[in-house]
Amino acid sequence: MKLMITGASGFLGSYVTSAALKQGHQVKAIVRPHKTALSWLSHPDMELIALDLATGEGLVEALAQVDGVIHLAAAKTGDYSTQYSGTVQTTENLLTAMSQAMVNRLIAISSFSVYDYLNIPAGATVTEDSPLESKPQFRDIYAQTKLIQETKCREFAQKGGKVTIIRPGMIYGRDYLWNACLGSPISPNLWLRIGNEATIPLIYVENCAEAIVKAAQQTEAIAQTLNLVDDDLPQQKIYVQKLQEKISNNPSSILLPWSLVNSIAGISWSINQNLFQGKLKLPSTLIPPRLHARFKQLNYTNERAKGVLLWQPRYSLDTALERIGSNLDLLAVN
Repeated sequence: MKLMITGASGFLGSYVTSAALKQGHQVKAIVRPHKTALSWLSHPDMELIALDLATGEGLVEALAQVDGVIHLAAAKTGDYSTQYSGTVQTTENLLTAMSQAMVNRLIAISSFSVYDYLNIPAGATVTEDSPLESKPQFRDIYAQTKLIQETKCREFAQKGGKVTIIRPGMIYGRDYLWNACLGSPISPNLWLRIGNEATIPLIYVENCAEAIVKAAQQTEAIAQTLNLVDDDLPQQKIYVQKLQEKISNNPSSILLPWSLVNSIAGISWSINQNLFQGKLKLPSTLIPPRLHARFKQLNYTNERAKGVLLWQPRYSLDTALERIGSNLDLLAVN
């Protein structure tokens, strides 16, 4: 196939591009104009296209002879305007260009952040059929814009697009090991951890990239929404223990019990809503919808993705950490 990959220079995008080339596909990699230092640039099946998705200029021409689009580009930080532009506006521009170029196959990369964690009972299993966030105004900007992005992609499907929505869990890899399901950094060398027992919905970046490329290949994936997580999901305490065993230069951490933080958040939220009409600006960890999205004790499954994609996560947690800790060039194309 000839695949267009947006966000190809990002953390996940680099691996998806590498995986597509390894599987024999031709790739048009969309990168921002200043992004050029990538290991697969010289591959004979690679065409690098530097353009700004926020403007959409040149997109229709870039889509010429493309069989399908893997859309990874999104903004993860910044204020609402920045993230809306980088996630929603770029998606709108891409879908408009795809319609004009008559390219209808889309693999849209979403996120676990779209689920309504406050209303999913503790101990339940999060699946593709779990409820989506019903009050996005109480969640962070990333969750809000990802929900809108999914809506845009479904509208494209209703107009004839052949769409697969992929929702990866917490993607980890080199330089991306400590994540929001553990807590928050206080400083570069110190983390505030919340909870020890919750299962983290991890997926190793190479496992994730392989599944995304398989989604582009499998006709059975059309009109599907698929959650991607690994098989051997660790509890928070096990994951931190393995990081400390296998990876050097881990930050120190301060651990707060989930039950304590959850109780404080509930009280703070109630006081704010009832006495101050929600006008107090609470820390993120004291806003229950955000707190539950990151630290609630839940279970996760990849059964639908494995069945639809005929996919099996290649690397276990231990093997992935060994690869990360080595000097292996994980992006090199054989």
